[in-house]
Order: sequence, then C-alpha cells, then structure tokens
Amino acid sequence: MISFENDYMTGAHPKILERLAETNLEHLAGYGMDPYCESAAQKIRTACECPDAGVAFLTGGTQTNSIVISSMLRDYEGVIAAVSGHISVHEAGAIESGGHKVLEIPHKSGKIEPDTLKKYISGFYEDSNHEHMVFPGMVYLSYPTEYGTLYTKEELTEISDICRFFQIPLYIDGARLGYGLMSRLSSLTLPEIARLCDVFYIGGTKTGALCGEAVVFTKQNMPLHFMTSVKKRGALLAKGRLIGIQFDTLFSNNLYFEISRHVIDMSEELKVIFHEKNIPFYLESPTNQQFMLLENKRIRQLEDQVGFSFWEKYDDTHTVVRFAAGWSTSLEDLHALRNILS
Repeated sequence: MISFENDYMTGAHPKILERLAETNLEHLAGYGMDPYCESAAQKIRTACECPDAGVAFLTGGTQTNSIVISSMLRDYEGVIAAVSGHISVHEAGAIESGGHKVLEIPHKSGKIEPDTLKKYISGFYEDSNHEHMVFPGMVYLSYPTEYGTLYTKEELTEISDICRFFQIPLYIDGARLGYGLMSRLSSLTLPEIARLCDVFYIGGTKTGALCGEAVVFTKQNMPLHFMTSVKKRGALLAKGRLIGIQFDTLFSNNLYFEISRHVIDMSEELKVIFHEKNIPFYLESPTNQQFMLLENKRIRQLEDQVGFSFWEKYDDTHTVVRFAAGWSTSLEDLHALRNILS
C-alpha cells in the first residue's frame, strides 16, 4: 500500500528527529521561552528580511487560523475568504465558534480575484444598511490555495493595495507555504510575502515537522498579550521547545526549502505519470496537490493499493480525488504507482 492521501501522513524529517533526540535531556524553560525558540524566531526574521517581525509558535493550523483571526478582529467584524478557503470548508466552524463570521466570496481555481474583492468591500460600504451587517475586518488567503494554485506577485500586490486602502489586515495561511515558494511557477519570495501581508504563518506540520506552525506578524502588529490568547485557546505547549527546535532545524542550512523543493520535484513526476496513463486532471496544479477526475469504478479498483483523498463529487459516475506528495514521497513510491496504474 502506498499513500498520496495527504502531505502529513508520515512523521518528521530525520534531521528534525535527530535534533529532538540530541536536545531531549536538556533542562529548558517552558512556553517558548527557551533559546531554541528564540533562535528559530531570529532565523525566520532573517529569512523574511523582516528584522522587527513578531514570531510565535503554535501547535497546528486550525488553532493558528482561529487565534490570529479572533485576536485581530473587533467583535463586529468578520473575515473575507474564498468559498473554497480552508476556514470556510475544512475547519469545522472554528472561526465562527470564536464569534466571527466567515464572509465568503467567489473564487477562480481557489484564488480570490482582486476585482471581486474590491467590489465586495466597496459594495458593503455603499449599502446604507451596513451598520446592521458584519463588517469586513480582514482578508484571508491561502498560499498555495486549497486547489494548489498560486497568486502571482502582481495579484498579491493588488490585493495588498486593496487591503491598505480599506485599512484592513491581509492574512496569509501558509500551511503549505514552502511548496508555493518552491514551485517552478512561483513569482514570489518569502521576503515579498512578508512585505505584502500583515500576518502570515509558515507551516511546519505539512512540511516535515511533527507538528507546529510559526506565525509571523510583519508590521510590528502582534496583538497585545497575544500569547495569553494562544494559551486561552489551548494552543500553547508547556514544552514549547518541541516546536522551537523543529523550526530552528527547518531554518538551518535551507532545510525548509530543500524539503519543499523535493516535494515539488516529486509532484512534477506525479503529473508525468498521470499524463502517461491518460488519467484526466480536474485541476493540474503547480504545487504538491493534484486533482484527478476518476470514474467511481476505478476508484474502487485502486483504493486497496494506493491511498488518495476524496475531494468532491463530480457527477453520478465520476469523483474528483486528490493525490498529494509529501516530504517522504520517494521515486520508489512513484514507480509503484506507475505500475499500479498500468
């Protein structure tokens, strides 16, 4: 059985496990107040070319989205997201449970188009009844999107300018940020991401870590007593070193980017296999998630030999499924898949 079900099926990259083992018996302060967390934060600031950034380490993506959004919004504000956005679909109402509405707008292959965003916010303020409505208080994007697609530098710059005009923060969910940055079609760098948004997070869970995400506030805008909010919502580890050591390792010797580049290489080879076998794409992405259109009977034939995930029903006889490459995906895995699809 080989699996392309998601990019966090296996544990941690060996270099991370080595560092965790090497430091296991060290007596360190808790709650992220240890030297490894500080070292990791400094390395992230350097990589982002943002020396004054506030950096915080949280346990997982859903917790990060929920806490960042709730701590930055006023109680009468909601967050704008694509209908397909992660906070709109796959986070079990976490944002709404914090008292903030997700304001869904249309997307194109997972991306919010600048004109759509501008019309939505302008239309809100043109409505004479807007004082009775949920105010748009933040824009949420994923890079890459839920469909593995990428914003261009021009698109992200235009969205950033719209947010500046309306004086609302731009938040980027970077659960798979490395795969976007290392994509062969990427036109953005990590410093440019940091410059164009107000807050984003660097995903560890989906990029070789056991767990953990690094939140980066880029404009000296970390909410007051942010870590108190993190603890209140159950996302602060007493053994904060566990996340700090992982990110310190990921941002040493370019490991984060090497892992991401490997995953992109494996995904590109994955696409070659699907083309060879004449398996139709629902959406061919430039990152690590590929969306295939399979007949239901073929799904039943394959699911005992290879893991992949359901994405959405297409019609009565076809289903959109996702194949995802991860840090541990190997050429041997791809060779096995090629044989299975023969």
